[in-house]
Amino acid sequence: MWTCPSCGRTFANRNQSHACAGLVPLERHFEGRNQSVRETFDRLLAAVREIGPVTVLPERTRIALHVRMSFAALFPRRRWLDGHVVLARRLESPRFRRIDMYSPRNVVHLFRLADPADVDDEVRSWLAEAYQVGQQRHLVRERPAIRPRPPVPRGTG
Repeated sequence: MWTCPSCGRTFANRNQSHACAGLVPLERHFEGRNQSVRETFDRLLAAVREIGPVTVLPERTRIALHVRMSFAALFPRRRWLDGHVVLARRLESPRFRRIDMYSPRNVVHLFRLADPADVDDEVRSWLAEAYQVGQQRHLVRERPAIRPRPPVPRGTG
């Protein structure tokens, strides 16, 4: 892990390119929004915290959820919560508004949640899979099993 000396944000790669934008107070994202938007966010964040520790990064234009790297971003709107999760594969669901493939193992799935009850088992499964991407576990390759070499016949002479 590398920490930017200017903004203090952590990254998986040393000297990773980023805009050293400062964080804003989390509450700023919910000003002028329906209470249900904050409740939906809180429920989603609680679901992520059931998976493991997470850093919430309230940036100027989004709220990023970060472990080793950011794996989800949330965009509070007046009456709903828009967001995306980063998965290592394309996952079809009618609940995704759009799917953008940036690379074979970096697929962004955009969704909209209008009510805290929308954070259901399906959404929790997206979050769990995205969390693994955030930890970069999708990059770990299993090593092939080492097979013992057959005995080499030795001469008798």
